[in-house]
This record gives sequence, structure tokens and C-alpha cells, in this order.
Amino acid sequence: MSLLNAIIEFFRSLFGARPLPPAPPPVPHPTVPPDNTTEPAQIVTSKVLVIVYDPVVDSATGKRLSQHLGWSRADDLITGYVADITDTSKGLARYQIVQRQNVDEFLALEDGFRYTIDSYLSVFRHTSAGHSPEWVDYNALLARFNILQRVANHEIDEVWVFAFPFAGLYESVMVGNGAFWCNSHPLPNTSQTSRRFIIMGFSLERGVGEMLEAFTHRSESILSKVYEHTTGEANLYTRFSRYDKQNPGQSECGSVHYAPNSERDYDWNNQRFVASKCDDWYNFPHFTGTTRQVNCADWGKGDTRLHHLWWLDHFPRVSGRINGVVNNWWQYVIDPNRVSS
Repeated sequence: MSLLNAIIEFFRSLFGARPLPPAPPPVPHPTVPPDNTTEPAQIVTSKVLVIVYDPVVDSATGKRLSQHLGWSRADDLITGYVADITDTSKGLARYQIVQRQNVDEFLALEDGFRYTIDSYLSVFRHTSAGHSPEWVDYNALLARFNILQRVANHEIDEVWVFAFPFAGLYESVMVGNGAFWCNSHPLPNTSQTSRRFIIMGFSLERGVGEMLEAFTHRSESILSKVYEHTTGEANLYTRFSRYDKQNPGQSECGSVHYAPNSERDYDWNNQRFVASKCDDWYNFPHFTGTTRQVNCADWGKGDTRLHHLWWLDHFPRVSGRINGVVNNWWQYVIDPNRVSS
């Protein structure tokens, strides 16, 4: 007992007061796993529920909206996307499609509205305005496919929804207890599900490059969360994402919208040379200070898919842990449950 407590106890006893209750034990501070060089870079496999909204346009022929408008086939998009993630992660990130649902209708928007074929084509061809509110009813989606329960049961880890322009989908949204910003605000009222998971929104009108655009923005959000309490040079994601316009003479790999030499959003075809330490990320965590002149020829001369593959290819994917963060970033961008709250 401290001297102060002893004095208080003495005076309380003079007046017949009850003794002070014992002080509560100190609240332990969360421990950070120690740095090491041997913790293996783990392979992370995500089990995916795929939902394809592609309504039939002509009941006589069975032609769907994607065919009618000459869009991509969901099969081709899935195959290309899964191959790109597997290849660029060197097999450390893997997707397993556990179920696919094909839905012959338009998604319900927040007020319950659904387009018909005629009303949708009118909006798509800009002859009428799109419906407002414009966002999808995520709660209806979760309920229809029993998604929260299936995630809780570890049947699925992630959901991909393929749809069409004006479907009202975010590129990515995180769901569940402890969900955080993932290129959109976390979905509210889903904390009853203890596991976090992500719903990706993909468009049948676009290609694999745009799917990777959604994935890279998801990665930016997750890695920013991973390093949110780390400052200075120890914040490795901040270092990774430096580009010349923002950090003159200190460019590294840039961000999704800004390559090392970009001067504006989506400026992936800029031929201007800048000094960059992008190659040094292949030496991670043993940086050597390697610097060279780079321009758009290094990341595909403006090709969306090639730039994003180049950017992802520089992610650390080696054994070990630094400041509590594993040296394999793919473990976080595939499984948000590995990110500390």
C-alpha cells in the first residue's frame, strides 16, 4: 500500500469509514511481436463467393446484357484476375472460387428500385437520367445470399459481385466487426460478424486492368491501416508510395494513380525521366539505396493492367517481421483479419 493510501486509510478508520477497496490491477498494454528474420512468408488462400448479375435481354435466345452490349465474359475476367494476383504475388496470394451464383436480374438499389431492361438501356445510352439513390442495397445482398453467416462459418472469405455500369457498387467495401476504410466507408450494422471480409464490385463492361485498379486501391487502404501508428522512415508504406511530384528527388514506387514520374491523376504514360528507388524494393528489407532513372516504359506505357502489375510486383513478400508488421504485405491485402485494429 502506498504512503498516500495509508494516510487516507488512517483518517477513514477514525470516522468508522469502510476501508478502501484494493486498487485494480494495471491494464496490460498490447504486446507487439518481436522483430525477427525467420517468420515464414505465409501463403494466404481466400475462398470466394462469386455473384454475377447479368440479366437476360432476349428470352427467346437467352442473350444476356453483357452479350447484347459486347462486354467481357465473367469467366474471362475471373481467370485473368486470379492469374494476375497469383503470378505477381509469386504464389503467396491465392483465390479459390467456392461458389458462383448467376442472377438473371438487376440489383436492388437502396430504396428497393430495380432497373428493367428498357429503363437500364435508356440510362446506359444517356437518353434518360440514372435513378437516385444510386447505391446498391448491400443489406439485401447480404441477406439474399446468407453472406454474414457463411463468412462466420468460414465457408467463404470474400465476395465478388460482377454487374454493370450504374449498378451502385463500390470497388471495395469492408464488412464485419472492426471493419475499416477500404476505398469506401465500412458497411454499418454488421458487427455481429466477428470476421472482417471485403465485397469487391466489378464491372462486366471493363477489363482485368480495372479489376486490378479496384484491388490496388483496396491494398492502399489496408496498408495505410497497417502502418497508421508508424511514423517517419519506419512507415514503410509511406516510403513505398512516394512519387516525384509529391516528394521531389525521392521517388520510390508511387501510388495507384501516381507512378513515380506522374504529374497528375492516371498519368501512367508520362515519358519524363525521374530518379527512383523502386528497384530497391526488390532488396527489401536490406535496402541498398539503389536509384535509377525511370519513366513510363518501365510500367507499360500507359496500360492500366501493366502499371498495376508493376506496382504490385514491388510489394515485399519475404520472411520476417519489422515493428510488428510481417515482411509479406500480401498476408494483409488478402486477409484484413490479420490487420491490428
